Amino acid sequence: MKKGFVALVLAAGESTRFKSEKNKVLHTLLGRSMLQLVLDCVKELRPQTVYLVVGHQKKQVMDEFRFRKVDFVVQRKQLGTAHAVMAAREVIKMEKEKDLLVINADLPLLRSETLRSFLRLHQREGNALTFLTAELDNPTGFGRVIRSGNRIEKILEEKEASPSQRRIKEINAGVYLFKINDLFQALPNVSNRNKKGEYYLTDVIEIMINANKKVGSYRTSQSQEIVGVNDRYELAKAVNVLRERKIKSLTEEGVTVYDPSTTWIDLNVIVGEDTIIHSSVILEGKTRIGKQCQLYPFVHIVDSRVGNRVKILSSTMIEESTIRDEAQVGPFTHLRPKTEIQEGAKVGNFVEMKNTIFGQNSKAGHLTYLGDCRVEGKVNIGAGTITCNYDGKRKHRTLIEEGAFIGSGVELVAPVKIGKNSYVGAGSTITKDVSPESLAVARGKQIEKSGWAKKKGKK
Repeated sequence: MKKGFVALVLAAGESTRFKSEKNKVLHTLLGRSMLQLVLDCVKELRPQTVYLVVGHQKKQVMDEFRFRKVDFVVQRKQLGTAHAVMAAREVIKMEKEKDLLVINADLPLLRSETLRSFLRLHQREGNALTFLTAELDNPTGFGRVIRSGNRIEKILEEKEASPSQRRIKEINAGVYLFKINDLFQALPNVSNRNKKGEYYLTDVIEIMINANKKVGSYRTSQSQEIVGVNDRYELAKAVNVLRERKIKSLTEEGVTVYDPSTTWIDLNVIVGEDTIIHSSVILEGKTRIGKQCQLYPFVHIVDSRVGNRVKILSSTMIEESTIRDEAQVGPFTHLRPKTEIQEGAKVGNFVEMKNTIFGQNSKAGHLTYLGDCRVEGKVNIGAGTITCNYDGKRKHRTLIEEGAFIGSGVELVAPVKIGKNSYVGAGSTITKDVSPESLAVARGKQIEKSGWAKKKGKK
C-alpha cells in the first residue's frame, strides 16, 4: 500500500443469537476461530498496528489472543459500532495522519485480495470514507445502501428500513476505511435515536456527506465472501464455503479428492502431491499428510503426521500420532496419542495402540491392544495380543525386541521385556522377561475328563 494504515477489529458485541457461553468470535471454522480468520486476513495487508475492541466476555477473547500482535481496547458498555470506535479514540488519535480500516469480527470469509483492492480504491480516490458493499440475492441481516441514482445518500440498518428499502439488494458489508481526522470530527454527531438505542457507525456516512466530505464505496463481485455470522446456521454456511475453498486449493496442488461434498479438511492441514482422498475423510488440526498416500473412506486423522506412500484403510481413527513412510494402517484401527508407526509396518483390523512405538516392518494384523509399548523391527504380533500396562495406579512399559514372534491370545503383563528373536506361545500370560532366542509358554495345564458331558446330560 502507498500509505500506512491501522486496523480496528470490532469484537465486543454480545451475539445473543448464538446462545453460547463462549464468545461468538471464538467459535471455530475448520480449526480456526472466526476472529483469527479475520485477523489473519487483515494482517496479510500489513497494517502498522491492529487494535482489537473487546467487551462482552472480554477475558475469553484476551486470553485467546494474548500472544498475538494486537493491542486491546475495552468497550465497557456495548452501545453500538460507533460507540466501539469511540472507545478506541485515545489510541487511534495518535495515528491521525493515517487511514483507519474498521472491520467487524464476524466476517470470516473475507479474503485479503478483496481488502487489498478496497484499500487501493480508497487511497487512489482520496476519500474521507470508503465502505465495502456487495449485492446479495438474500440481503437479510445487513444494512441497505440507499442511493439517489449513483449518488450515495446513506446506509440504513435493517431494523430502520421500510419494506421497500428492505428489498434493496446492495448491502453494507461492515468494512470501512476512514481518514482518521475526518472520522473523529463526525463521530460526536452520531445519535442513538433509533429502534435499538445504539450508536451506529453507518450514520457517519450521511454525516460526512452532509459535511461535503468525499465518500465512496467499493462493490465487491465476490459476494460469497460477505457472510456475517450471527447464529449457528450462518456459522454452518460459512464453514461450508471455507471447506470448498480448502479442497479446491489442495486439488490445484496435485491432491485427488474423490468426493468433496463429504470430505472435511481443516485450514491448517497440509497434504502432499498425488495423495488420493476417498469419500467421508476428516483431517483436523495440524495434520500433515505426505505424497502418494491413500486415505480410504471414513478415515479420521487429528493433529498427526503421515509420511509418503502410506495407505490408511477405512474407518481408522488416528490422534496425535506419527506414521512413517510406506506403512499401512487399518481398517478399523485406533491410534491414540503418542503412537509412532515406523517405516513399512502394518497395523490392521481392530488394533488399538497408545503411547507406543511400532517398529519397521513389524505386523499387528488384528484384535490387539498395545499400550505404553516399544516394539522393535520385524516383530509379529498375533491376533488377540494384549499389553496389560495399568496396575490400577501406574502405567508400565513393555519392550518387544527385534524379530520376536508373539502368538495369538497372549497377555503381556508389564513391566516386561520379550527378547530378540524369541517366541511366545499362543494363549500365554507372560509375567517375566523372556530371554533372546528362547520359547516362552505360560498356560494352565489342560485337563480332560472322559465322558463328563455325557454323564452331565443324563442328570
